[in-house]
Amino acid sequence: MPDKILDAHSSDPVAMGWMQGFPPPDAKRLTWERADHMRFPMHRHAFSHMREFLPTVRVSRGYGPVWELPVALRDDIDAVSFKALDDGRELTWQQSLAVNFSDAVLVLHKGTIVYERYLGVTRRDTPHIAFSVTKSFVGTLAEMLITEGKLDPAAPMAELIPELQGSGFADATLREVLDMTTALEFSEEYTDPNSGIGAMSNALGLTPRAPGYAGPRDVYAFLPTIRKNGEHGERFTYRTCNTEVLGWLVSRTEGKRLDQVLSERIWQPLGMEQDADFLIDSTGMPFAGGGLNPVLRDMARFGEAMRCDGQGNGGQVIAAPTVAAIKAGGRAEAFAPAGYAWIPGGSYNSQWWAMGGNHGVFSARGIHGQAIWIDPVAEVVIVRFGSHPTAANGAFDPTSLPAYRAVADHLMKG
Repeated sequence: MPDKILDAHSSDPVAMGWMQGFPPPDAKRLTWERADHMRFPMHRHAFSHMREFLPTVRVSRGYGPVWELPVALRDDIDAVSFKALDDGRELTWQQSLAVNFSDAVLVLHKGTIVYERYLGVTRRDTPHIAFSVTKSFVGTLAEMLITEGKLDPAAPMAELIPELQGSGFADATLREVLDMTTALEFSEEYTDPNSGIGAMSNALGLTPRAPGYAGPRDVYAFLPTIRKNGEHGERFTYRTCNTEVLGWLVSRTEGKRLDQVLSERIWQPLGMEQDADFLIDSTGMPFAGGGLNPVLRDMARFGEAMRCDGQGNGGQVIAAPTVAAIKAGGRAEAFAPAGYAWIPGGSYNSQWWAMGGNHGVFSARGIHGQAIWIDPVAEVVIVRFGSHPTAANGAFDPTSLPAYRAVADHLMKG
């Protein structure tokens, strides 16, 4: 690791020279054994090459035609300005790309691509890890099954997945899992290897396990070990383990692995242009909470379909009641105690974030800067890949959320 603080320009993976050469010199080689794929600045290369570090399965686009998105690029967006939420400094949209360590950004207005930018090693055809944006795909699949009457949101999880009997999930309802109002002994502290998310990472094999590790070695084995801590339903607490349970439930309900369900219900019907990569554990279980690697335009297609009440690629791909349930948002009183300072009036439901305000903005959010940001009133969808040095969204919300709002307001004016 260099001894100076690197910004987005000095940490650019092309400038750093990671994995360049035949063979790459030792100092520029990245390996899973050192967890280089999860360490800055190396992760700025790895996030666009995750299948070179971890096993993946394909989410197939099938053989149908691509949903072609119209393109009419504008030259006035880079100059759009806004004030950062934390210190009030003024930035332009163009400046914010580096401040937020952006790898790729695309803006749709009324279904047309008006802005598209790729940076570092990320290109239009590059699958990039979406981290917890994955949760919103999985939550949407679960809501689709609820709409179809295949799942009862009031059912206890022990009834839906008997293996969870005796775990902290046993008496939680499906709705509480979907909305992350479960009360569990599980910490989402990314910098603590002994946290709940650290333990889940060990089970998944996302990073190397410590010598002598004797814990669960797959997610199926890990989830039943999570204990209850409090009363379900009282407040929102963000925990990735909820989404792993949802992925398990979707697969069991459909009798197919999660990657196949995602392919058949969203990827193929929406006319995605490329297959996606999905990280898997040793059993082949996709990492539902954060393992999807799509290309940027395909993430935009999903966002546009959600903006348009489930319509995309010439048809109704996601049932309108499913999207309506997501757009309705969650319980503000359950969300408020979580203390998300940059999301006043926000809520969380169905693995989506309702962002507060009068535009009905809702968002899929992932660590290090991944996002689908949907403004139904402005008819704007913004999607982004990033490789910020800090995982938690709070590190870049002050310079990304107002940027999205400024661009949406600008486009509304014509």
